[in-house]
Amino acid sequence: MFDIAIIGAGPAGSSAAIFAAKDGKKTVVLDNGKGMTQRAWVENHYGVPEVAGPDLIETGKQQATKFGAEFLNDTVVNIVSNDEGFTIEGENETVQAKHVLFATGALSNLAERIGLTVIPGTEPRIKSIVEVDKDGRTNKEGIWACGTIAGVSVHTIVTSGNGAAVAINIISELNGERYVDHDILK
Repeated sequence: MFDIAIIGAGPAGSSAAIFAAKDGKKTVVLDNGKGMTQRAWVENHYGVPEVAGPDLIETGKQQATKFGAEFLNDTVVNIVSNDEGFTIEGENETVQAKHVLFATGALSNLAERIGLTVIPGTEPRIKSIVEVDKDGRTNKEGIWACGTIAGVSVHTIVTSGNGAAVAINIISELNGERYVDHDILK
C-alpha cells in the first residue's frame, strides 16, 4: 500500500513526488510518457537557462527516485475506492494507495470517468479541468489534483510549484500537522 499514488510524471507530478518521497511517504508515480512537457522547449523555468522538456522531466524523476519514489510506465484506466484508500488500475499494473494525486496535465477523461467534478478550462487549449479547493482537494475525499488539470497555468515553473504545494497539503494531512521541508547548506 502506497501513501500517495501520483498520476502523471510531468513537472507537477514529479515535483509532488520529490516532496512526498523526501518526507518518507511511500510514493508511486504512474505515467505513460505522453505529457505536454515531452514536446516542450523551456526557457522560462527559474534556475534553468534553457532545457528540453524531456530532460526537465528526467531530472525531476531522478530527484524523486533519489528519495525513494517509484515510477511505473503505465496508463491509468480506473480508480476505485476501497476500505483503505484506492485501487489504481493501469493497463499493466494495479496499485493501492491511501491518497491519489491527479497531475494529468490537459487530460481530464479519467477524472470525469471516476466522478470528479470537471469544469471548463481556464487556459488556452485546455478544454476542461478538475474543480479543486485552495488546497488541491477534489470532490472525492482522498483524491487531489495539481498543475494544469487543477486549473493553474501550463508553464512548467507554475505547475511544478503547484505540485509541490498540493503535495505539502497531502503530507500535512497524513502527518497530522503542517509539513515544512527546509534544507541547510552543508
